[in-house]
Formats: sequence, C-alpha cells, structure tokens
Amino acid sequence: MRILITNDDGISAPGLEAAEAIAHELAGPDGEVWVVAPAFEQSGVGHCVSYIRPMRLEPLGPRRHAVEGSPADCVMAGLYEVMADCQPDLVLSGVNRGHNVAEDTLYSGTIGGAMEAALQGRRAIAMSQYFGPENRHLEDPFAAARAHGARVIRQILAADIWEETRYGVFYNINFPPCPAGDVRGVKATRQGHRASATFGVERQVAPNGRTYLWLTHGHDNASSAPGTDAREALEGHITVTPLRADLTAHDLVDRLSPALS
Repeated sequence: MRILITNDDGISAPGLEAAEAIAHELAGPDGEVWVVAPAFEQSGVGHCVSYIRPMRLEPLGPRRHAVEGSPADCVMAGLYEVMADCQPDLVLSGVNRGHNVAEDTLYSGTIGGAMEAALQGRRAIAMSQYFGPENRHLEDPFAAARAHGARVIRQILAADIWEETRYGVFYNINFPPCPAGDVRGVKATRQGHRASATFGVERQVAPNGRTYLWLTHGHDNASSAPGTDAREALEGHITVTPLRADLTAHDLVDRLSPALS
C-alpha cells in the first residue's frame, strides 16, 4: 500500500509522527509512506487553498516534503507534483492535536486535507486525538491513536464503503482523551452539535493602544446528543464519522422550489 500523509499542525508536529507510525503499520514492509505537510501550523484554516499565491515546496528527505500552504494545498501538491508518477492508495490527514468533532469539523484544516483528497477521488481518512485531563500529561498523549489507529483504519478499509462520485465519502476518526488501555471501543457516529461550544472574540488592548481580538472557544461536548462524535469520544470511544463535502440541504430543495416558481 502507498500512503500519503498530511496534517494541519505542521511538518514538525508530534501528531504527524504518530500518523507516520500508523501508516507504516498499514503499508507493511513493501509499502510506501509519503509525507507532504504544511511548513507551519495551519490549524483552523478549514478547506482553504492558496488560490491567489504560489506555494513553496521544500524537499526535506526521501518521501518527505514541506509546503508553505494549507493541508488542502499539501494534498494537491502531493497528488500532482510529489507523487505524480506514483499515486497513493490512501490519504491520511492528522493525527491532529485535539479533537475535531461537532462544529469544529467545519473549521478544521485536518478535515480540509481529507476533504480535498476525497474531492480528488482518493480514499481519505482524517485522524484527531482528543486531549483531556486523563491523557494530556502522559509521556505520549497520542498513545490511544498510536495503539488503535491502524486497526480502526483496517476496519474502515475492510467495510469498503466508498463512493465513486464527485462528493464521495471520507472518514473522520477521533481518539478519546484517555490512555490507550482505557479506550471503550469503536463507534460509528454522526457529526454532533454542542449547545454552547461556539466561537467568540475577546478584546485586548495592546501597550501601544491598538485593539486586538482573540478568538475564544467554548467546550461543552457533554451537551451533544448520544450517538454523536462529540459525546461518544468524550465518553471514551473511538468515533468514526462518515462525511461528504456536499453542503446541500437536500431535504429542503423540493420545499423551496414552489416558493420560487
């Protein structure tokens, strides 16, 4: 198996090393693992692409490149430049430092990388490691992802649920905030919604008198419904959520049509 990895935390992020370990386990001794990741952290950029400026591509070693761009940029650089003559069988995005559940999914560069791969017709999986009191101070906070990642991805591949369409499915895995041995299992989930975990701003005046705004973010995964990524990951499960890039509210198209005619 030939695997392409990207992330949004950057080429030097510890979660990338965890993703590489997972990829090498999946690829096997005869496989190939390629890394094309952002030169600098790109958290929160979503599915952003560098449409109005070029991207610098920097080779760092065999099958390892950094791109001055977003995760989606990195996927395109990987598919159309770095791996143009040896296309990947699977694209992995992550392992993100922190969960990507509920509304966070819409902002996540980790999700954006996997989404771009799916739009390019590739099988793609995003991976994120939830951080909490039980694991953030471990010697390896990514232990749950590292221990269970390859097995869960093999289960997804064995299920073989993919779509040969422009808006084909890709998968979002979140590993729970606990030691690897305390993981309670794997669940297929829906994208959740949290009652009060939205973004806001906090005003700060600098010493020079200028006003700056910092983004703030609430944390209320417990308010998400059972069966959703936010709730089940909080309660110790690895969550696997199938996603698509199509944002159409299909159930409303027929209701809207009479009002417009």
